[in-house]
Amino acid sequence: MHSAGPATVAAGRLRAWWSGLVGVIGTVVGLAPHVLHHIGLLAGTALVAGAGGTALFGILGLIASVPFLLRLRRRFGTWWAPLIGLAVFALMFSVSAFLIGPAINSGGNEPPGDSPAPQPSVDHSGHHG
Repeated sequence: MHSAGPATVAAGRLRAWWSGLVGVIGTVVGLAPHVLHHIGLLAGTALVAGAGGTALFGILGLIASVPFLLRLRRRFGTWWAPLIGLAVFALMFSVSAFLIGPAINSGGNEPPGDSPAPQPSVDHSGHHG
């Protein structure tokens, strides 16, 4: 029977802790848009709207992808794989931020100052279970 040495056990524990940390970070980043609207109707919207919000979530997405990019580097033994992955991320983020987002924006063509202030829905607490 083959037993794992102390170094193998320590590496496995470190990998488990790292995977758990990445999972927690992914959960926080995934829940952030939902939780931010509870800061306040305008505060949460102001934080994630426009160019500032696009830049914020672009940077968060890039930071969240670093472990994946490093794993690609280790697996393929070259920096080409992470660079291609980064290019795909940038392309998909750009399509989402600059094409899809404006296409589904319900703001219409009126200037920002002319639109009515957003109002909370009556059954807002309904999606909280």
